[in-house]
Amino acid sequence: MKKNIVARALLGCFVGILSAAGLPHTEISNGQVRAKIYLPDAKDGFYRGTRFDWSGVIYSLEAHGHDYYGPWFDKTDPTVHDFVYRGSEIVAGPCSAITGPVDEFKQPLGFEDAKPGGHFVKIGVGALRKPDEAKYDNYRLYEIADGGKWTVHHTADSLEFTQELNDKDSGYGYTYRKTLRLVPGRSRMVLEHQLTNTGSKAIHTSVYNHNFLVLDKQAPGPDFTVTVPFTIRSDRPPNKELAEIRGSQIVYLKRLEGHDVVATPLEGFGESSKDNEIRIENSRLKAGVRIVADRPLLSESLWSIRTVLAMEPFVNVAVESGQTFTWTSIYDYYTLPASN
Repeated sequence: MKKNIVARALLGCFVGILSAAGLPHTEISNGQVRAKIYLPDAKDGFYRGTRFDWSGVIYSLEAHGHDYYGPWFDKTDPTVHDFVYRGSEIVAGPCSAITGPVDEFKQPLGFEDAKPGGHFVKIGVGALRKPDEAKYDNYRLYEIADGGKWTVHHTADSLEFTQELNDKDSGYGYTYRKTLRLVPGRSRMVLEHQLTNTGSKAIHTSVYNHNFLVLDKQAPGPDFTVTVPFTIRSDRPPNKELAEIRGSQIVYLKRLEGHDVVATPLEGFGESSKDNEIRIENSRLKAGVRIVADRPLLSESLWSIRTVLAMEPFVNVAVESGQTFTWTSIYDYYTLPASN
């Protein structure tokens, strides 16, 4: 019976060739920035995987004549674990097939304590059923036992998503609120997060934003530069034929193609939130984005393939029962001065 439930969930996540038509979505704008966002929906939503937070899934954001986000994959397939290459196409599995600056709470709550058939919790998704004794796998599609209650408040230039969950089986409960707003008169987006622990157990996890940047659908290459406020160290530097670390920057040496991957963990940051800043610029497009957050980094990494460049800043999350934890990220979209 449980295998049939999961099979139906897998089939429900199959999207095939990507299209926003018929999927719950909306738009917001402040005159400077226009963003298109998929809405959480357990039946018809674009994303129904069990890895990423369902709220604030941006599939397009236009500023200064550039589009910063969009699908980095061509199709989805429920039989794919993470993503695969099939001929000229990139095919993503149901837990990875998502777009834009999306959050993942890395460590699930209560997984180790749960028995097969019992519940564990993934914030932004809900209470999931543990199928067996296998280790947790964030690419695996788990059955959602309780998706909680989602509400969305919409204004012309903002969206407020709220998920409420009280899972008695695991003892975890929370109210999670994410506000996505565009600042009037500026090319700025603010993501405000608030997590209130309403359960009986303390919440300990980490959260990161995957920041799937698909700037005008341009492949990462020599036009792109990634800059942070600290001198970068890495025990696993990028493939030296594709990219290299230069002080506080990562520069691409060739345009990514085929199965090329540039990935590296970043070290060298301190304990101040001032190090939680990222700049990604394209010298040919004359476009950039600056991402600043108000919490110190726990870790940081870069992952990129021919269709996407993703800088992933992690922060620690610790919330005792009855307490609230907040964090905010600011995205500034800008143009570079023309070359002389």
